[in-house]
Amino acid sequence: MFKQFLFLEWKSFFRSSNLAINIILKILVYFYLFLFALLALVYGAGTYFFIEEMDMVPFEVVNKYIIYYFTVDLFVRYIFQRFNPLNIKPLLATNVSKKKIVNFILAKSTISIFNIINYLYLIPLTVVFLINDGFSLKLLVWGISLLALVNVNNLLNLLLNKKNAVFFTVFGILAVCGALHYWQIIDITVYTQYFYTAFYEYPFLILVLVATLFFMYRYSFTFYKNSLYLDKGLQKKKDEVQNVNLTWLDRFGVTGTFLKLDIKMLMRNKRSKTAMISSFVFIFYGLLIFTNIVDMYSSPVFYIFGAIFVTGGFVFNFGNYIPSWDSSYYPFMMTQNITYKNYLKSKWWLMVIATILCTFLATFYLYFGWPVYLMVFSAALFNIGINSYLVMLSGAFVKTPIDLSTNKNLMGDKTAFNINSLLLAMPKIFLPVILFFIGKIIYNDVLGCILVGLVGIIGLAFRDLIFKQIERIYKAEKYKTIQAYKQKN
Repeated sequence: MFKQFLFLEWKSFFRSSNLAINIILKILVYFYLFLFALLALVYGAGTYFFIEEMDMVPFEVVNKYIIYYFTVDLFVRYIFQRFNPLNIKPLLATNVSKKKIVNFILAKSTISIFNIINYLYLIPLTVVFLINDGFSLKLLVWGISLLALVNVNNLLNLLLNKKNAVFFTVFGILAVCGALHYWQIIDITVYTQYFYTAFYEYPFLILVLVATLFFMYRYSFTFYKNSLYLDKGLQKKKDEVQNVNLTWLDRFGVTGTFLKLDIKMLMRNKRSKTAMISSFVFIFYGLLIFTNIVDMYSSPVFYIFGAIFVTGGFVFNFGNYIPSWDSSYYPFMMTQNITYKNYLKSKWWLMVIATILCTFLATFYLYFGWPVYLMVFSAALFNIGINSYLVMLSGAFVKTPIDLSTNKNLMGDKTAFNINSLLLAMPKIFLPVILFFIGKIIYNDVLGCILVGLVGIIGLAFRDLIFKQIERIYKAEKYKTIQAYKQKN
């Protein structure tokens, strides 16, 4: 039966209407996966020697800090490794038993790329320990316990898939503990290291871990089997809609009407809420750069790079998917007496308001000096005057239908892959960096900031002319976009 399931997925892939793009994406994906796998092997084999060069005991260091490794692994899984019911629903109309379907789901998750990358890191790590510290049953059991904990993370992620409150509570506590450790207030690794060393000191504890893994598997099996109904576990979650009074926007005419629709969409749907949250998180991206934690980011050229993301999080997260946010009713909307000018203008104003708000919230960067905040301010002008147009222009070619009720395909769909989008992505990031670099060479960092901000102001001055060109492109791509949004596979 497993072979039959794999055969169905194979047929689904080759019968897709976007076969050529699928093949190109698969090649790219597997190429990057190969690179990640190679890096995992290298780091797995080199971790021991890297720690040894720092005059520390490798076994103690690994046991002390591996809790962060598993925490990050769980977080990455929760964001990217999602249970997709769309592949399961067609099987419920067949005579395939739910038991076989659930076993296939769980078995497939154990050989997911997330598990494989962990295996490729932990197995070489264990082998190097066995070679350098001498082969022993205790050390071998310790290595096996780490592999078992990878599968515990895998099952834990499947169980927490729809429990956002539980996950973020647990992850928030661990993040706070990590921050306390970083600021040398409380070091939780002093206590957590005993959990991992226990599998070395008392090898029989591996039986407890295996039993835990078995019960988690059985619980996951029962949970998914009981939820495998169209009107239960696979049904979309329905939340009570909160009405928001936005009648004050009516004074702005048609643009205000579209703004009301967009604001309500952002506040009511899971996908749009995720975009807003990630945009807020981007405000703190500058802390990785302006604090000089990473030596590579200590150059002012990287500062302007970070400033673009500090104020442009919403521009990138929202603007790149215009008009995909309206994909569910876009074909109907195109039958109405609606001009692209008013439609695009409302999206643009939303990005402008969000950028101004992010710039205001980023005033705490004044702590690092006024030159840093000057970069943030000039980057905000560039995002408003240039990047806001570029993301709308890019959106005309990114014909990706968006399901607002889920975070599936959070990083985009296969239809988002096209040469136009790739070409338009380059000036969004590199143009302000180049402008700043030119100003820095000519005089100093302040001139670099002035050039970046000045280009943004020039873009604002030519707004109407630019909007006409963008509107023309949207009209040219209109029917291709409608066709893409009607494509369900």
